[in-house]
Amino acid sequence: MRHEHIIKEIVPGSIAEEMGIEPGDRLLSVNDKIIEDVFDYHFCVNEEELVVLIEKQNGEEWELEIEKDYEEDLGIEFEQGLMDEYRSCRNKCMFCFIDQMPGGMRDTLYFKDDDSRLSFLQGNYITLTNMSDHDIERIVTYHLEPINISFHTTNPELRCKMLHNRFAGDALKKVDRLYEGGITMNGQIVLCKGINDGEELERSIRDMSRYLPYLQSVSVVPVGLTKYRDGLEPLEPFTREDAGEVLDIIHKWQDRLYEEHGLHFIHAGDEWYILAGQEMPEEERYDGYLQLENGVGMLRLLENEFEEAYARLDGDKKIREVSVATGLLAEPYIRKLAERLKEKYPNTAVHVYPIRNEFFGELITVSGLITGQDLVSQLKGREFGERLLLPCNMFRSEESVFLDDVTLDELKETLQVQADIVKSSGQDFIEAIIR
Repeated sequence: MRHEHIIKEIVPGSIAEEMGIEPGDRLLSVNDKIIEDVFDYHFCVNEEELVVLIEKQNGEEWELEIEKDYEEDLGIEFEQGLMDEYRSCRNKCMFCFIDQMPGGMRDTLYFKDDDSRLSFLQGNYITLTNMSDHDIERIVTYHLEPINISFHTTNPELRCKMLHNRFAGDALKKVDRLYEGGITMNGQIVLCKGINDGEELERSIRDMSRYLPYLQSVSVVPVGLTKYRDGLEPLEPFTREDAGEVLDIIHKWQDRLYEEHGLHFIHAGDEWYILAGQEMPEEERYDGYLQLENGVGMLRLLENEFEEAYARLDGDKKIREVSVATGLLAEPYIRKLAERLKEKYPNTAVHVYPIRNEFFGELITVSGLITGQDLVSQLKGREFGERLLLPCNMFRSEESVFLDDVTLDELKETLQVQADIVKSSGQDFIEAIIR
């Protein structure tokens, strides 16, 4: 198979510029090795002597002999950052959130990736069903870690059923190869009521714990159920009692594994504690917050960061009035922090507005899935004070755009309010209010 990688830019003053390589040229090989993707490229160019084969825009092929320092970069940037197409998911998981989204949203929201390279680069979770033995060997050879794996269950037959993929059970054997290669891994389980909970959850934790210490953490999160599930597998929401049972299992295994390995290993998403009406665990239980991106320990970390920053404050009696919009899940915690702030800032009023998720359905309670239209409809006519504060996870990465493509500027204009995006730390929360 011929791989051709179009060059987008050349860094001024670089080796590539000196050799006459130009934007629009194509990289064909390095030291006679065909380059599959960005990992092959960086691995191959980390040599002192290179033979680089370039195809010029007029069709000529240039074979360039290059001598350089070890690990010195050539100064080439490619059209595709990955230097390859993203691999899409072949599964039809019974709990897939993308299958539960309404039509008419931007195309990128419907793309299901299942690409081990994105697991390494961006922290995405993969099912292993899309990976060949060659892919596994490349991870071990290039030592790409951590790799994040969606286990869901270690029961092969049940995994085939949950992922609607007859190869899903066998795919778990690839974890053995990663373990043997010493590759650091993290795991996740999306828990579905009556399917992979109870005894099946016990079995999964027992099986996964055998991969310690390379499998360093596993998160357990409840399935997210939107109102768009027509024609999909019938799934039920967890109750308060269910959440208590899930936590009992997780805490039992945490204690056992910490005693044996010095890691708590298995972690419950924050939603379980809120649903069960239990306090968040102390910071030590989170093993350094290895599963923050999965909503594990976010509220504990927020509170701890808040208290650390709060202890350094002298307070004042200035008059302030601001408002905060958040999801139903975090609302009690945000309100608690706002009340705590009043002890040192008695004339500071903070309105906390929990937003129901009308767009996806009221079972979705996280702030990261709140849309601009829900904010607008539920905040109209409210008291905002000087500013409306919005958590950064409501927005597309690096942009001021909500999931439904409503922009921050549109929201500000409609509500006639000054609105600021607040970073996720407890200190940022304080500064956004009192600055």
